[in-house]
Amino acid sequence: MSELGTLQVIWAAVVVLTAAAGEVEVGVRRRNAYATMMYMGTPRDYEFYVATRVMLRSLSRLDVDADRVVIASKDVPLLWVKAMKEEDGVKVVSVDNMKNPYEKQSNFDNRFKLTLNKLYAWTLVEYDRVVMLDSDNIFLQKTDELFQCGQFCAVFINPCIFHTGLFVLQPSMVVFKNMLHELERGRENPDGADQGFLTSYFSDLLDRPLFHPPLNSSKLNGTYRLPLGYQMDASYYYLKLKWRIPCGPNSVITFPSAPWLKPWYWWSWPVLPLGLSWHERRRNTIGYGAEVPVVLIQAVMYLAIMAVTRLARPNLSKLCYNRHPEKSLLFFHTMLKMVAIWSILAAYMVPFFLIPHTVNPLLGWSLYLLGSAALSSIVINVFLLPPLAILTPWLGIIGTLAVMANPWYPDGVVRALAVFAYAFCCAPFLWGSLVKIMASLHVFIEREAFFPRLGESPQPPEFTKLY
Repeated sequence: MSELGTLQVIWAAVVVLTAAAGEVEVGVRRRNAYATMMYMGTPRDYEFYVATRVMLRSLSRLDVDADRVVIASKDVPLLWVKAMKEEDGVKVVSVDNMKNPYEKQSNFDNRFKLTLNKLYAWTLVEYDRVVMLDSDNIFLQKTDELFQCGQFCAVFINPCIFHTGLFVLQPSMVVFKNMLHELERGRENPDGADQGFLTSYFSDLLDRPLFHPPLNSSKLNGTYRLPLGYQMDASYYYLKLKWRIPCGPNSVITFPSAPWLKPWYWWSWPVLPLGLSWHERRRNTIGYGAEVPVVLIQAVMYLAIMAVTRLARPNLSKLCYNRHPEKSLLFFHTMLKMVAIWSILAAYMVPFFLIPHTVNPLLGWSLYLLGSAALSSIVINVFLLPPLAILTPWLGIIGTLAVMANPWYPDGVVRALAVFAYAFCCAPFLWGSLVKIMASLHVFIEREAFFPRLGESPQPPEFTKLY
């Protein structure tokens, strides 16, 4: 074979291999995507970052046949972006924050200022269909059949208003540009957020037919209402403590309630039974590596406080000497009583706010109980108060958690009645502990532990009397 012929054969082989590689590349290309958004500027940025990662990892564990995409504003920390790309295997699309023209509305909530970034989902034109998600969704099963829906599909969890926590769309730059035009001309928006704009933009969705996925896996055209099972409001569960949604597959749970009751907060369980379900998904996906060191440090700190307080108790007790009452000290006595009361309240409140918000509920409540017991020990020893009276609320909290965590209630109504009955039974004990605390404070104040008379030198040890 001539040299020219050899080169032609090699070139033909290269062309064939390149074409084959191209076919493989096209073959692995995902035609659809699950997408969510992330932006900065709220007090809960980190919590939503964690929630987003857990949701996307959960989708991966369900083996969905779609890309997972995060539409992230350009101010999202690079470390977060790197973690999502390298550890979670998601695609991150960086965008500029979309200006919200509804900021001056009287009912505008500033925490929804950047939610219009969700409209960028229509720019993902490399995909046939996109399921746009909020980060507070829990997937119970695979939902790839949603990619068969039409140009826009959403769930009505309210009788008249669809929910934008999950919706299906067909990306289109034409639609995206039209939405921008509608924003510029001031289309009506009841809440100034993505929810109000999209319900106004797709105002006829209520009259559209219900989505049923075609058996031949083909894609539908038009707009459709999605069955309620694709956005099951968590409040439905709390009534029956089980899912009974007859409309469509029971696939996705959403939490549209108050922000501080989102499932990733440690106090969400057992107050809300589904909180532990979300944390179980986190444990199986990204874990708690970021929070555990903080939890360990706080636990060691509380144990040290309890040990030091116990060792220093004899010295603290020596502060209580018998002194003659003096009317000029009335103001200080009143202030001392106020300090004692506020110290008791702080012992129960401070640990709550120090615990990392997204830690596992079992760790969170354990750390809270340890912290409140440690700080209560300071109050007990400094003000010489009866330990049982101070720790009565602590014991009551343990009982409340046990009552709420009981898994054998037949429904949510019985559970609520059990909690109210327990609170009713605890009320007399709390009142009795308060009365005892106030009586002990009165005795303590009369001893004038911290306020010797002005100009009076301390009495010699032989004249002191220890109580």
